Amino acid sequence: MGLEPPRVVAQLRELQQLTGDENGAQRVAWTETWDRARDWLDGLLAGLPLERERDEAGNDWWTLRGDSERAVLIGGHIDSVPSGGWLDGCLNVVAGAEVLRRIAAAGKPPVTMRLVNWADEEGARFGRSLFGSSAAGGSMRDQDELGRLVDRDGVGLPEALAASGIDLAHASDAQAQLANAAAYLELHIEQGPVLESMDIPLGVVLGTFGVERSRFTWRGQAAHAGSTPMDKRRDALAGAAKLALHIREIAAEVGGGAVCTSGGVVTKPGIVTSVVETAEQLLDQRHLGAASLARLLELARSAATRFAAEENLEVEWERIWSIEPILFDETLIGFCDNAIAEVAGRSHRLPSGPLHDAAEVSRAGVPTVMMFVQSLRGLSHTKLEDTHDADLELAVQAFDRLASRTIEWVAGGGGR
Repeated sequence: MGLEPPRVVAQLRELQQLTGDENGAQRVAWTETWDRARDWLDGLLAGLPLERERDEAGNDWWTLRGDSERAVLIGGHIDSVPSGGWLDGCLNVVAGAEVLRRIAAAGKPPVTMRLVNWADEEGARFGRSLFGSSAAGGSMRDQDELGRLVDRDGVGLPEALAASGIDLAHASDAQAQLANAAAYLELHIEQGPVLESMDIPLGVVLGTFGVERSRFTWRGQAAHAGSTPMDKRRDALAGAAKLALHIREIAAEVGGGAVCTSGGVVTKPGIVTSVVETAEQLLDQRHLGAASLARLLELARSAATRFAAEENLEVEWERIWSIEPILFDETLIGFCDNAIAEVAGRSHRLPSGPLHDAAEVSRAGVPTVMMFVQSLRGLSHTKLEDTHDADLELAVQAFDRLASRTIEWVAGGGGR
């Protein structure tokens, strides 16, 4: 049975109907809809000679044994943000399943092949991205902090994990899964406008931006909205609003593609008749350079202190999560470039601003590369997310060629 790229597109549409609604994809991790998607993925691989397991962090693995225990990993995630797109994450694992199907049909491979569906890449429910891959990669060292995370309904992360049979205290035991990993490959939509602006369907990813994710808690004084003069107010939202606008200047000052996002502000008491007493503000900052990333955070904290003084407020800062910039493997980048050029005629190298599980695998010491496929209008994390079917099919073809070349490399002694 040969590779059938159109089947991947059809399967992605099927998943869209199964786990989405009029607002987009709803496969938020640690929910029933996510479980339904995972069961669906398991069904795609039924009947193949694969070993199936779920590790201590909730990652799902399918293993095709080869002549060598050294393994080429293909990975992705099937969870989505609320009301997300039909391709973000799930393209990775559905295309990976098609490549694994093709390899299995050809007989026993020279090296072991493994497909992984990482648990909770998005962090949409609890604000902690890359949960499963960080556990397997060995960077999850913040169990105490994770244990205090709660969702908007007050449900704690440990409670949600337990409902899926996962014990947070043992999530890091998933590190054993990477013991024989020699290389890691991931396909993803670009989620940005670069490839479309260049009229190129596919690109190879140089690495991922580092991220600083913070919470600023602004504290003022609740007071009646009708009887409190404007110049007498201690409005916590005013401090958050100033920072939300000022981060544009911070990003421009640091430059080099820096991005800063004030992604959420929760106010208390949260009623229209009261001045805001407390505002909890989430800030996301990204850069491909470590020093520049540190500068972004330094400038944000300094500005917050200044705005708090201006508005007669108190402000507290806490780091929610961070990851350093990651550069991918040069040999695999070359393989990816060649595979794209063979299928699409030309390639382009670019960094990734969004986070990906590939970053966690790479910093665990496994040679890693990602392939991007063009995103229409550069949109993602929205129901408007889209990619031409023809480009998706090209991506599957190029990704299959990348997998074949990587298998040869690892079989010949390359990789970790």
